Amino acid sequence: MKSIQALLVLLFGISSQISFGQFTDEINSNRPGKSMMAFAVGKTIIQTETGVTYVSEDHNLLDYQAKGFMGELAIRYGVWKEELEIIGEIQYQNDKLTSGSYEESRNGFKQLTLGAKYLIYDPFKNFEDKPNLYSWKANHSFKWRQFIPAFAMYAGANFKVGDNPFSYAPSDIIEPSFSPKVTAIAQNHFGGRWVLVTNLTYDKIGTDFATINYILTLTRGFNAQWSGFIENQGYMGDYYSDGVMRIGAAFLFDKHMQVDASIGKNLKDTPGLFNAGIGFSWRFADQYEEVKIAKPGTETKMDKKVKKKAEKEAKKRKDAVE
Repeated sequence: MKSIQALLVLLFGISSQISFGQFTDEINSNRPGKSMMAFAVGKTIIQTETGVTYVSEDHNLLDYQAKGFMGELAIRYGVWKEELEIIGEIQYQNDKLTSGSYEESRNGFKQLTLGAKYLIYDPFKNFEDKPNLYSWKANHSFKWRQFIPAFAMYAGANFKVGDNPFSYAPSDIIEPSFSPKVTAIAQNHFGGRWVLVTNLTYDKIGTDFATINYILTLTRGFNAQWSGFIENQGYMGDYYSDGVMRIGAAFLFDKHMQVDASIGKNLKDTPGLFNAGIGFSWRFADQYEEVKIAKPGTETKMDKKVKKKAEKEAKKRKDAVE
């Protein structure tokens, strides 16, 4: 637990710079991987990310199998500023546990969380990579700036609804109804096609179920519609530790809709885990108004409104005097 407490201090002790979020031309979905991207969806944007996953669990030592399906739903909403979003996530699983002649149907919420994510630093905001008209070498040289990641922080809470039959903890250890969760998020863009997302999470803080999790997701865009990813996730806790590898692909229907598919397998057989899922992400952006940052010395939209209002007030006073 001391190492977990040290990690929490580290996460909150990171010094940072304030920057601005980004509304992308195309949907910015966390699916089909399990990592959370640094960028928010944009102010007033509502985005849903859903999926259905086949899950299979096989324990060699305890001689049991469990097979079923899990439904996932994430709702993301951009509020207040471009950099901020509120995120609600639900996972509900229904399966059948079999051990010899014994069978048990299980169902319940595996995850119910609510939190907020804020983009703290974007290395490419207000940065323009201008071409060098006098040097071909300078234009084609390696760009060290791509190693500077966008950085965001997530803070939220887990809520327990009913019994959780999928826990690996002993039955006499009761999971609390509320527990905090924090995640540090880094996102690098390499060239125009590669994206690396890193998550470091301290989950269920202050409970017997506390874990340290990491996720590394590498995504490659193949063309304007297709992309693929490979992902490694690891988690360490008092009752269960493991590593999972995932691969998958996503297809962009249009700039607001995406479908995806993925498969995953863990590294151990106590238990061995396998899952395969499909998903759909949809963004409602009809109410979005682009937030533009004016260059120094230029009038912003707000400046023009204030100026126009001042001119109206001056005209009223002049008319009153006359």
